[in-house]
Amino acid sequence: MKNKLVFCLLTILLGSVSNVSANKTILAGGCFWCMESDFEKLEGVTDVVSGFTGGALKNPTYNGNHQGHYEAVEITYNPDKVSYKELLEHYWVNIDPFDPDGQFCDKGTSYLSAIFVANETEKKIAEQSKKEVIEKFPQNKVVTPILNASIFYPIKGEESYHQNYYKNNPIRYKAYRWNCGRDKRLKEIWGDQSVHKKSKGDKSKFNKPSSVELKKILTPLQYKVTQQDATEPAFNNDYWDNNKEGIYVDIVSGEPLFSSLDKFKSGTGWPSFTKPLEPENIIEKEDISWFSVRTEVVSKHAESHLGHLFDDGPKPTGLRYCLNSAALRFIPKKDLDKEGYGVYIKLFEK
Repeated sequence: MKNKLVFCLLTILLGSVSNVSANKTILAGGCFWCMESDFEKLEGVTDVVSGFTGGALKNPTYNGNHQGHYEAVEITYNPDKVSYKELLEHYWVNIDPFDPDGQFCDKGTSYLSAIFVANETEKKIAEQSKKEVIEKFPQNKVVTPILNASIFYPIKGEESYHQNYYKNNPIRYKAYRWNCGRDKRLKEIWGDQSVHKKSKGDKSKFNKPSSVELKKILTPLQYKVTQQDATEPAFNNDYWDNNKEGIYVDIVSGEPLFSSLDKFKSGTGWPSFTKPLEPENIIEKEDISWFSVRTEVVSKHAESHLGHLFDDGPKPTGLRYCLNSAALRFIPKKDLDKEGYGVYIKLFEK
């Protein structure tokens, strides 16, 4: 009874500062998809929830109004397995603490980094943790603030697809993270420290599914084209006459390949492009099938057969990337942000 009374008194005292319990904490580090992914890999973390915090607006939403709020995650952890100090060590090496405008490719106040403390003990630990980062980088200004925790609003309802996004949409998530340059920048700042010593394992790299799995997620035509180098019928495919603005990504991996800005009518009956959107995602191979020498076009990460490259295209490149629609997925301009390809929106701004 006595222990229960002490617990209740502590709850009341802590509640005057925050609604966060002793084994929960709130951190903001840009895109909450990435924060969720990074912290759920950490041993001792039992749950990570995406949401908003720090603003005065009640019940903020992703697609509606969340002005004044940070994109953040609420982390539930077992203090016997990972301490609050270790959580912050993991936090620092997975953010850019020097960016005053946001995080990585995401800019704006909702993408700013921040540590939200629930009590004086957390505040002291956080301040010491930040001091260590400042001492490590005396030439840089650490802009990540330490703030009192406030109400955390989990993403829910129609927007609940944001929860566990990296698990439920692994291909799209990996494409977003890669294109946002998050891991590249983290390595520039922290080297290999971003892979925490208590990590459950880094799964950010794309692992191609087995043939059995691919047959389950691809249509028969998509499988034949991407895995067996087949060619779909001309003028009888999804994108040969698609004129909408957007980008084309690999049907298997989601890696961005081509843009509608470089698409042209070749008269061949297949989608044709003058150049790749991301040249590093394209591999060219010599193809000596059909009693001729051609250049095969393959995606780098999924190793999908995409089509062939010819030199009879329009100026200025003179190239024609003749592709199979079955190897591609089209992301309309209006869906780029939702699908994790927001970095490409600026291409279509006039």
